[in-house]
Amino acid sequence: MKIIYITGVSGFVGQNLQKHLSNQSYVIEPILLRNPNWKNNLNGNAIVHLAGKAHDTRKINNSSEYFEVNTDLTKNLFDVFLESEIKDFIYFSSVKAAADNVSDILYEDIKPNPKTPYGQSKLKAEEYILSKEIPEDKRVFIIRPCMIHGPGNKGNLNLLFNVVKKGIPYPLKSFKNERSFLSIDNLNFLVKQILDNKDVPSGIYNFSDDEVLSTNEVVKIICSVLNKKDNSIAVPKKLINCMGKIGDFIKIPLNSESIQKLTENYRVSNLKIKKAIGIEKLPNTAQQGLEKTIKSFTNK
Repeated sequence: MKIIYITGVSGFVGQNLQKHLSNQSYVIEPILLRNPNWKNNLNGNAIVHLAGKAHDTRKINNSSEYFEVNTDLTKNLFDVFLESEIKDFIYFSSVKAAADNVSDILYEDIKPNPKTPYGQSKLKAEEYILSKEIPEDKRVFIIRPCMIHGPGNKGNLNLLFNVVKKGIPYPLKSFKNERSFLSIDNLNFLVKQILDNKDVPSGIYNFSDDEVLSTNEVVKIICSVLNKKDNSIAVPKKLINCMGKIGDFIKIPLNSESIQKLTENYRVSNLKIKKAIGIEKLPNTAQQGLEKTIKSFTNK
C-alpha cells in the first residue's frame, strides 16, 4: 500500500490528482496545514505539496500573504519531511518563480528573476528547499508547471470561451504569439511517473504539454468545439492597449494584465522531465487537452 500525502487537496489540481492516484491504487491522505495537528503521524511514501496562494490578477492582496503561505508553510512542511521516514517530496512551484516573461524558451537552468510577490514567494520556497542537504534515500522535486487547465478550470480559457459562445468577435487577432499549456491529464501522468519510477532523480522540472499554441489557435479550437464561426478581428494593437488601460480603472475583464496573458509568448520546455522518465511524447497533445477542457464548459 502506497500512501501519498497531498496538501491543497481541495483545489482544482488536488481534486484531480487525488482521483487519478486513487484510481491507480494509491491511498491519499490530505494534509491540512491550517490544522495545528497536521504534523502528527506522518508515515507514508510521498508528500505532494500543492497548497499555496495563487496569483491575484486583481492585485488586491497584501504581498506579505504570499510569503506567509507560499514560503513559510512550505519551509515548515519541508522540515517535517526531512525529519520523517517519507521518501519523496514533490513541491509544486510555478514557471512564474523563474520568469514573468519569456523571450525564447524557458528551460530549468534559467537564472530566476520573478517580478511579482507571487513568483518571488515561490522562488524563496525553492531556494530554501535547495539549501538543505537531502539524505541519500530521499528524493526532492521542484515542479514548475505552466498554465494548468482541465474540466472545472476557470481563468482566461473560460473568458475566451464566453467571448466565443456569446458571438463576440475576438479582437486580438493582430497579436501573434506562442505559449505553452498544461492539461490536468498530462500533469497527473507526470506525477504518477515520478512516484512509480524511482530512477527519476531529484531536481527542478518544468511541466508543460509538448506543443505550443497561439491564442488565435485556441480561439479556433473553441469555435470548433462549439461549432461556431471564427469571428476574430484584428483591432489595431495601439487601440487594444488603450482599452486595456481603461480596463485597469473600471475593472472589466479586458485589462492590461489579461491582454498580456492572452497575447504574450511563454514557451516552456518539458524535455528534461520526458528524458528523466524515458518518454518522447506525453499521452495527450495540447489540442486534445484544450478540447476536453472546453467541452466541459459546454456541459455547465
